[in-house]
Amino acid sequence: MNGSVHPLGRRLAAEAVGTGALVTVVIGSGIQAADLSQDGAVVLLANSLATVFGLGVLIAVLGPVSGAHFNPLVSLATWWNGRGDGQGPLLRDVAAYAVAQISGAVGGAVLANAMFARPLVNWSTQQRHADHLWLAEVAATAGLIVVIFGLTRTGRAGLAPVSVAAYIGAAYWFTSSTSFANPAVTIGRAFTDTYAGIAPTSVGPFILAQILGAAVGLGLVAVVFGPQALKSAPRDIEVTSAAFAEQGSTRP
Repeated sequence: MNGSVHPLGRRLAAEAVGTGALVTVVIGSGIQAADLSQDGAVVLLANSLATVFGLGVLIAVLGPVSGAHFNPLVSLATWWNGRGDGQGPLLRDVAAYAVAQISGAVGGAVLANAMFARPLVNWSTQQRHADHLWLAEVAATAGLIVVIFGLTRTGRAGLAPVSVAAYIGAAYWFTSSTSFANPAVTIGRAFTDTYAGIAPTSVGPFILAQILGAAVGLGLVAVVFGPQALKSAPRDIEVTSAAFAEQGSTRP
């Protein structure tokens, strides 16, 4: 089905459900792993693998409906790329996506807490406040933007479920921050005082680093794929969604 036929309300529901499910996977698998093992490497491996599998499935299932952004910066980058020719999404639609994504992330954290008999809202005490962590978030977010928009610009959006999930799984390990790379997910993870949590006081700098990373990523896309590639890219939320549907036969 062509993603462009879906009304905004349905796309917002997909974004809220998808982002919420992603946060539930991240937090829930972190709790489970930390309860089962005291080995930090094993816990990180379990957490990253669960996230890879969960994210890949969510993109494959919800991509044809909303584009499976699950990230306000991906939605904002889509607007940025289409702003010049008037065919990009309206900023109010991008804002609506962000509200749905953040709301879903908070709901996902509450659900994960509830499933493991934790307080529904349990503010994290895990401080992630250091220069090297912010640099890691810049790098992780830039790479994510390059992967997503590189695929759409080369006509391979059908590879997004495996490619984006694989990148996030790798970034768990090659970044010191374990690759949040998503403001909505970062906010959601502040609601749980567990392995995957982040203290509320650490959220703001993380998000600023992610915004900078998205800008760097868009610059890299322009350098690597060129101005002409940017003009031929999917230019709005609906077209991004359609790319998933139209290339469904190539999806892993």
